[in-house]
Amino acid sequence: MRISNTQTLGEIAGAFPAAVRILEDRGLDFCCGGKLALGDACRQRGLDPAAVAGEIESASEGPSGTRDWRAATLTELAHHIVDRHHRFLETELPRLSARLDKVRSAHGARDGEVLEQIAKVFDALRDELELHTRKEEMVLFPWIERMEEARAQHRSGAPAPFGTVANPIHCMEGEHESAGAALAELRRITSGYTPPAHACATYRALYAGLEELERDLHLHIHLENNILFPGAMRLE
Repeated sequence: MRISNTQTLGEIAGAFPAAVRILEDRGLDFCCGGKLALGDACRQRGLDPAAVAGEIESASEGPSGTRDWRAATLTELAHHIVDRHHRFLETELPRLSARLDKVRSAHGARDGEVLEQIAKVFDALRDELELHTRKEEMVLFPWIERMEEARAQHRSGAPAPFGTVANPIHCMEGEHESAGAALAELRRITSGYTPPAHACATYRALYAGLEELERDLHLHIHLENNILFPGAMRLE
């Protein structure tokens, strides 16, 4: 599906969930200014509407390439997880928190119970994920990289400070299970990320963002649980 200059920002945000982040990053107001056409909005901000439309269309096509990460080195895979999935969380978790605050402020009187449930689960998930990724980046992933480097250089690696790499891996897997349960609870609370009929653009963007978070975390956890972690234990 192609995006035209005459489509409104609100229409684009509704039809292309991936557009929300791109529009936000470029200061294009799809909520209160959602009735403005893409071409007019871009001209007001000195942007090229064709470039913005092309970026949205590319982002909406999903992940590019179908690389078989089983054939990559563990170091390559760990770097990919950090660059793609950890950085996604670093950007999106604060963005979703800000959207949630706006929606609670605007719709709390009507949907307070549901929004409070979402906030309780999401806030706990955010706290856990932010600590989780730091532990991976500071402890587990560098150790996996050192093990792989030692093998490439045909030398014995130093003993692990945590006994065996299986110990932090089991901890990470337990946190993955907790995150998966939180995602399932968010999907339940939001009725499958279906916004109410009275939802504004930001409300809808919140639900779309939560669903995007779910999709990314599912892939993220798959790469770690099913490829990186078993490979690290075999390597040790």
